[in-house]
Amino acid sequence: MFSLSTSLQPQVTVQLSHLINALHYLKGSVSSNTSVNHKHRENIPEQDLNCTEPSLTLRDLGLTDLGVSQLDELVQKLLPCVTQQESLSQLRRVPNIWRTSHLSSDSFFHNKHGFSRMGGVTPVFCKQNKSPLQTLLTVPNRGFKTLKSRTRRLQGGIDSRVEPEGYTPSFMKGFLTRDKGPDVETLDKLLQNNNIPDGQHDAFKTGFAEGFLKAQALTQRTQESLRRTRLILLVLLLLGLYGLSKTPFLSVRFRTTSGLDSAVDPVQMKNVTFEHVKGVEEAKNELQEVVEFLRNPQKFTVLGGKLPKGVLLVGPPGTGKTLLARAVAGEADVPFYYASGSEFDEMFVGVGASRIRNLFREAKGNAPCVIFIDELDSVGGKRIESPMHPYSRQTINQLLAEMDGFKPNEGVIIIGATNFPEALDSALIRPGRFDMQVTVPIPDVKGRTEIIKWYLKKIKVDSAVEAGVIARGTVGFSGAELENLVNQAALKAAVDGKDMVTMKDLEFAKDKILMGPERRSAEIDTKNKEITAYHESGHAIIAYYTKDAMPINKATIMPRGPTLGHVSMLPENDRWSETRAQLLAQMDISMGGRVAEELIFGSENITTGASSDFDSATKIAKMMVTRFGMSEKLGVMTYADLTKQSPETQAAIENEVRTLLRDSYERAKVILKSRAKEHKNLAEALLQYETLDAKEIKLVLEGKPIGSR
Repeated sequence: MFSLSTSLQPQVTVQLSHLINALHYLKGSVSSNTSVNHKHRENIPEQDLNCTEPSLTLRDLGLTDLGVSQLDELVQKLLPCVTQQESLSQLRRVPNIWRTSHLSSDSFFHNKHGFSRMGGVTPVFCKQNKSPLQTLLTVPNRGFKTLKSRTRRLQGGIDSRVEPEGYTPSFMKGFLTRDKGPDVETLDKLLQNNNIPDGQHDAFKTGFAEGFLKAQALTQRTQESLRRTRLILLVLLLLGLYGLSKTPFLSVRFRTTSGLDSAVDPVQMKNVTFEHVKGVEEAKNELQEVVEFLRNPQKFTVLGGKLPKGVLLVGPPGTGKTLLARAVAGEADVPFYYASGSEFDEMFVGVGASRIRNLFREAKGNAPCVIFIDELDSVGGKRIESPMHPYSRQTINQLLAEMDGFKPNEGVIIIGATNFPEALDSALIRPGRFDMQVTVPIPDVKGRTEIIKWYLKKIKVDSAVEAGVIARGTVGFSGAELENLVNQAALKAAVDGKDMVTMKDLEFAKDKILMGPERRSAEIDTKNKEITAYHESGHAIIAYYTKDAMPINKATIMPRGPTLGHVSMLPENDRWSETRAQLLAQMDISMGGRVAEELIFGSENITTGASSDFDSATKIAKMMVTRFGMSEKLGVMTYADLTKQSPETQAAIENEVRTLLRDSYERAKVILKSRAKEHKNLAEALLQYETLDAKEIKLVLEGKPIGSR
């Protein structure tokens, strides 16, 4: 191939063999006809037809206006080194001479051989010597067009003498001019091809029309169904996206919430006052000051006082801490915001702090008000530095800042309740945050009597029921447990078909709470029942004949809960502390069951029923030695962690505990040996009646018969 180009115009590349064929063949035909059509290939000489490469016409080269002489002159000027007779034969013998274009040099010869022609020979196709044919053939570049595609266009009858400037690409022409398929048959032609008789033409057309209409209706119904399905799917998709936006992950990820999922609404506690709180008079008196401050703050601020920011309620579970907080809000008639400490605990960073900010923001907008945070230890625990939870302190830090930070929160009282005040952070319980700490203890006998009377007013109860008797027999019960006792008695009376609750129902409920529910379905053989009777009688004998032991409340061999028998003891009065003699008496009572089995059935027939008794006795002995300073050998010294003590100290502690337990076992054995007759009578009474109360036990031990039950 060769190229003709100028320095300012784009190049046009034409094969030299095509140019030679065109010039030799068309030189004789210019005089007769200057317009060459697409049938010129029929007059090509036979020697040119053997050429495998397609030829060009003068029209392709833009030489239709030249004569024969001018063409000869062009050939001589263009091809000085190749004659007309030798051109084709040389090109066939050396086919690769003119087929490579090197545009990097000034001439074709230099491109082909790597050096310029010497001896003053004029270089062929040199850029500096522009020939007329070069100027003629230099046209604007309009894209690449192959001869194969041109031949296809000529065969298709398309006259492409004038190509538009912005022609359509070949692949688009093929796409636009592709076959559209066979024509659709008409209905009449279909009748003729199927040889349908003339009399059935109308029926055929009618059936065809009906089928067409039914198909059209089916298509319409299908489209409507698809539209409805798309609409339903769109609605479900929107609902699903809305639901996902409410999940904690997406709400935090896309910041769709501002802390709490919804606005914090205050609760009005008008129906709860201090009249509903019983058994905690001291705590009510402490909180009465807060109520007065909320009702009439000017009474205190005129003297320079400030509203207390926080009140911490401390006490065992079920003592009425939440009820007290509600009573404060009800007495002051202010909005009451309730929140549990666990509500601020989230796995996502910053959610707990955001919820505290939202809670206090709502409260400040409705001041004066009360915020009650139950189980404060879950959110206000001691701060620790943990690499596993580097952001765990954000929630408590936010709570500290809200309670006593740079911004005041006048008119907002925070009441916190916890069962573990020792677990709270020291910065939370300092003055300025929780200014007051109110202890809510287990109610005493007077408080229990008031609580029982309060709950007995809500049920139908027999006039013979004495609240004081129930109160003396429920030492250590909290307010919630007393409420449960009255409710269990009411359920028992309803099951038995009674019209009102009696004292017997209350006693049944008390025994159920203390000893567990009865298991009357348990089948116990005679031998085990006898062992159980003597075991429980041993506990009762020791308790009855030991001076400093608590009075017996009830003894039974009816299976209750996990035990086969039980002896319950209740103090006559509330005990705020215990003496060494009382602790030793409790140890002796615990040893009475095993001692009774050994004395009656022999050491080879003792059972495992005394395991829980030994646990309680060992615990009392260890407390006496390590915490109460009741050991003569170890003295008045406490040993909190035995693992940190020396081996000698640990051995001394173990020896002292073992001595206390051995002495207790011997004291119990002495009592049972001296009271063998009473022991036998009490065991037989338990086998007969299964359950005996304190009065009946006293009658048996005194040798008196039990009256009709």
